[in-house]
Amino acid sequence: MMETEQFILHENDWLPNNERLPVLLYRGVVNAEGKKAAERFERMFADNGWPPQWRDTIFDYDHYHSTAHEALGVATGYGTLLLGGPGGREVEVRAGDALILPVGVGHRRVEVSDDFMVVGAYPRDHDWDICREAPNDETRRRMRTLAIPDEDPVAGRSGPLRERWQPNR
Repeated sequence: MMETEQFILHENDWLPNNERLPVLLYRGVVNAEGKKAAERFERMFADNGWPPQWRDTIFDYDHYHSTAHEALGVATGYGTLLLGGPGGREVEVRAGDALILPVGVGHRRVEVSDDFMVVGAYPRDHDWDICREAPNDETRRRMRTLAIPDEDPVAGRSGPLRERWQPNR
């Protein structure tokens, strides 16, 4: 049975994070590991309007995206991720879990197993970037006005993203 968690990350150090949209963590989304899990995440994300873009690990340095929200599906292994920048929130993830990061949320891997691999996906029509420095005014404006996707990458037209990511929150 899938469990979900949500939390807000406030601006921290040079990382903007997102004080309006919560991070969504889905536990036990896929009951498989390895290639089968990666394929299931890719199919699920694509079916829900978040085309998968890559399979790899997560960078070991703090970064965020200013042009896209991000879905991460853990296909193999386990690890600890740091969300929100220095002194932020450490999150334990393992194969089968998915994480939805709203635009601006800082993230990096802290410690992961040797076989740790995730599938990365972004909403259709969102071109992702990698930011490693504080946002300027234009970047902040772009993040504030980025569209909220019509579909949750895990649950489709229902689910936590559609319930929690309301435009006027």
